[in-house]
Order: sequence, then C-alpha cells, then structure tokens
Amino acid sequence: MYARIFGFAAAVACFAMPVFAAVALGDAAGSYTISPGSSSIHFSIAKLGGGGLDGAFARFKGSILIDNSDIGRSQVNFTIFPESVGTDQSRIDAFLRSDAVFDAANNPEIQFRSTSVKRTGATSALVTGRLTARGKTFQEKFTAELRGLRAGTIKFHVTGKVLRSRYGMDVGTPIYSNVVDFDMTLTGKRG
Repeated sequence: MYARIFGFAAAVACFAMPVFAAVALGDAAGSYTISPGSSSIHFSIAKLGGGGLDGAFARFKGSILIDNSDIGRSQVNFTIFPESVGTDQSRIDAFLRSDAVFDAANNPEIQFRSTSVKRTGATSALVTGRLTARGKTFQEKFTAELRGLRAGTIKFHVTGKVLRSRYGMDVGTPIYSNVVDFDMTLTGKRG
C-alpha cells in the first residue's frame, strides 16, 4: 500500500516539474519580440519604517536574441515609456511623471541595451547592459531565469536592483530607499 502511494506521489511530482526543466539552450535559440500583453514590469521602493511604493509600467517594448553557439553574444533590448507608470494612486503617478522623478515630458523613454550575457546555470543568466534614463547612462545587471518555452513563446523572470540617485531621481531619500527593486516577467514570441 505504501509503495503504491509513494509511486503515485512520484508520478505526480514528475508531471508537476516546471516546463523549463527540459528546455535545452538549442531549443531556445532565436529572436523574440517581447509581448507587452503577457509581460509585466513591476518595481518597488522601500520606505523607512515600513511600507513603501509599488508600481508598474503599462507600456514597454523589446527584443531578446538567444545565440545558441555563443550565449555571450545573446542580446536583450527593451524600452520603457515612463508616462505609463502606475501605482493605483493618481497623485503619486503624476508626481512620478513630473520633472522631479522621470521627467516623462522631456525624457519619454528609458532604455536598456545589453552588453553581455553570462550563463549562470542551466536556465539562468546574468544580463549586464547600459540603462539610460533622464539622459544619464550607467551599467546595470539583471538576473534572468528561463521559465518556459512552448510553441514559439519564451518566458523569463527577471530581477534586479537599480540606484535611482544615479539617474537624478533621488527625491525623498533617505525616507524612501535609493534602491529600486525590479521584478519582471518577459514573454517573447519567436519571429
């Protein structure tokens, strides 16, 4: 009886394995266009004493190129439109769009262009690149974890930390942290 229960549990565990576990790099090779409808770019900023600020960007675009022969030649490029920032608080959204933070009227795009991609595991990579916001460009690093590949669609979970003071957006420090935590789901369609 215990053997049957154990066997059943083992079979269920096999079926519950994530899709990405069987994905080979060769299967993922190709060019992908990020699909905003099935992707998300969220951010959070901690606040002294608890709480903080959580938000997302509704408009962005980008591309991912995975080079099968040399993962280091892979590329990630994306553009965020800061006027699309949303926190579910219209007063804060207007403040973030203003010249105190994003200055979206004069700086309508935030761009990231990878300069290197380094594989860190079977399904993960460290993506280093140039982030440009408010006319300032600095090198930033993001961790990307392959979450799935199915029928020409690829999904990554991407995280990273950016110091907002580097880009002239340090209003509110030290009450609000200088560190912006990014948590992104990027879904791309092959093509």
